[in-house]
Amino acid sequence: MKTASEPSINVFLCYPLRPDSCPRAHRLTILKVAMYVFMVLMILTTVFGNLLVIISISHFKQLQSPTHMIVQSLAACDCLLGSLVMPYSMVRSVEGCWYLGDFVCKVHSSLDMTFSISSKIHLGLISVDRYWAICDPLRYKMRVTNNIVTVFTTFTWLFSFLYSFSIVFSGINKIGLESFIMQVYCVGSCVLFFNKQWGLICSLLTFFLPGTIMSSLYMNIFYVARKHAKVMSERVTGGLKSQGSAQREGKAAKTLAIVMGVFYLCWLPFFTATAVDPFLNFVTPGDVFDALVWFGYFNSTCNPLIYGFFYPRFQKALTVNHSMFSL
Repeated sequence: MKTASEPSINVFLCYPLRPDSCPRAHRLTILKVAMYVFMVLMILTTVFGNLLVIISISHFKQLQSPTHMIVQSLAACDCLLGSLVMPYSMVRSVEGCWYLGDFVCKVHSSLDMTFSISSKIHLGLISVDRYWAICDPLRYKMRVTNNIVTVFTTFTWLFSFLYSFSIVFSGINKIGLESFIMQVYCVGSCVLFFNKQWGLICSLLTFFLPGTIMSSLYMNIFYVARKHAKVMSERVTGGLKSQGSAQREGKAAKTLAIVMGVFYLCWLPFFTATAVDPFLNFVTPGDVFDALVWFGYFNSTCNPLIYGFFYPRFQKALTVNHSMFSL
């Protein structure tokens, strides 16, 4: 029973026995349930969708090409994001509390950055692969081999890991923000702040620069694919196989453009806020920034769905697999 001295709205703490605890997020029960249901479905779709891509490429020989090796590595990255990062982010987002301590918070933030950066670089590798396959097909098989792809994907994983963990554990991203962080810090928070310099560096290096390069490559791919399709269609006796091949290359380019479109829609708001917010004294509300993070996660959820629906080879492999099990 409330006394007259108690406030009308109770403030629940992440750690009730600690006076320096963060307050828990005050949400209606039905809203919390809805958030948990939505996020759990998103996590399951991310994990099992990407797992299906990994298993399909490993199982079917027609999918074991250099291109699909990059796709498989991308799927592994997104699958790890869904299994090792998103579940803990879910609890933090819904409850407004981090219960695992500062060290695990740093590991979580580092893994979050690692998988997100690795995913974006993999999309860049796919765009380069498609550019060479369509714009320089005669030398493509000499340039792009399984060994070359293994080297580049390994470098991508190592760079993403070292870059992310070195920034988070060195604290270089927080230089100049010490007084601000001391004011807002409370036990039970897990927030990764970026100062003005590193907010710009991270946004430019891991999103805007690769995004610009990928966009220019896809513009060239569309131009060349359209040119090839036009030449093939004008040949009266050019052969149906060559024309079909040009159409498939054009469809693959459109598919990858859809992947990039989803990529921009998912990550552009987050990196815009990351770059701009330090110059505005971090005025973006925590819940808004949290929503932008989940919007970025949604890119990893969409990738296997896009490949499944738009890649003919995946559709064919899965159709064959279904036919085998139905016999």
